[in-house]
Amino acid sequence: MRDTATWFGQPRGLTILFLTEMWEKFSFFGMRALQIYYMTKELQYTQASASLVFGAYAAGVYLTPIFGGMIADRWLGRRPAVVIGGLLMALGHFMMAFEALFFPAMAVIAIGNGLFLPNLPSQVTLLYPKDDPRAGAAFNVYYVGINLGAFLAPLVCGTLGEVYGWHYGFGAAGIGMCLGLLVYLWGGRYLPPEASKPGGRPGAIDSNEGMSNVPLLVGVALAVMLFRIAYEQTGNTFAVWSDAAVERTAFGMTIPVTWFQSLNPMFVFLFSPLLVRMWNARAARGHATPALKRMGQGALGIGISYALLAGLIVLTAGAGFAIGWPWMVLFFAIFTLAELYILPVGLGLFATLAPKRFAATTVAAWFFCSFTGNLLSGVIGATWETMRPEGFFLMMAAIAGVSGLILFGIHRRHQEKLALPDVAIPPVEKAL
Repeated sequence: MRDTATWFGQPRGLTILFLTEMWEKFSFFGMRALQIYYMTKELQYTQASASLVFGAYAAGVYLTPIFGGMIADRWLGRRPAVVIGGLLMALGHFMMAFEALFFPAMAVIAIGNGLFLPNLPSQVTLLYPKDDPRAGAAFNVYYVGINLGAFLAPLVCGTLGEVYGWHYGFGAAGIGMCLGLLVYLWGGRYLPPEASKPGGRPGAIDSNEGMSNVPLLVGVALAVMLFRIAYEQTGNTFAVWSDAAVERTAFGMTIPVTWFQSLNPMFVFLFSPLLVRMWNARAARGHATPALKRMGQGALGIGISYALLAGLIVLTAGAGFAIGWPWMVLFFAIFTLAELYILPVGLGLFATLAPKRFAATTVAAWFFCSFTGNLLSGVIGATWETMRPEGFFLMMAAIAGVSGLILFGIHRRHQEKLALPDVAIPPVEKAL
């Protein structure tokens, strides 16, 4: 039986899921903001080694959701999976406070994330009866929770880590995960119970509907794998470069370099409502942009943002002065606008075309392209010190551009199937 009472015009369970996701992302991105600097400055890793570790970890957190989705679909159920995953993630963040446990801590976080990531957002649709007009805005609200946590994390955890000590930052991330878990447990009464399906397997649906979409989704996933090689560099090689090359003095203080990681979610807040309004207006006039065409535009936009960095490096090298921090604001503005055209739209496409009997597993499969792309981003990021910065960023621009061309090609091949109405922006791994 659904809870019919509302908060802010939406089911009360949406607020619970919003706050749970917000604190989970606070913990996840709090640790991530510190990770590359902790390895290079505290553990004295070379840039290449740190890049490989960063890429492997970023890949691992998107591999484990494949199995987490399967486990929840077949045996465990969504809500137990979220609780177990949250406990493991909190434990892993606290383990980060001990240098000797650095690698085991990352493994524990990745395993916990595998249970948590695909199973919390899949509960959003269960809050609404069929054809409820409020459901269209539900994922938009949920997406704000993701980005609110991602915005606060570098400001709080990053500052604590840089100013007071790395372990304070990691500890704050662990506390954030505990708060999210407490919110979820307290608010469980506002979430719909999981129904037992035939065979006693929570979430199992006996239907072949949507199975014909699988080859198309595989093609999209391959293109997004390529895209994520460039996308994931902002926490890796871009972070290393900005620490050394960007002039960060403003208003009589030195801006902590981790604060740059808050620009991306900040622009998500600013741009998302404008984009949704624009897309809805175009759809109302009969000019909706198909999902894959929009994704191709997003990939090309990421390429433009990296080309801007390369151009700045060349120009300032000739002029003999440093790149100022306002250019980083512009970079992330272009980068984030492009991101909103591809990642949330792509996840929405996967959710729309998912085979009904493998709904959570298909959503988890979206993260497999993140696994492969992030792993490759670490491998390619390890070549940073063998190249000039402008050459490396141009390579990222080219990779993102090729991904966009592939997406445009898939769009042309499947125009009729992908002429879908605009869908609400679903949660994306910040983009988790």
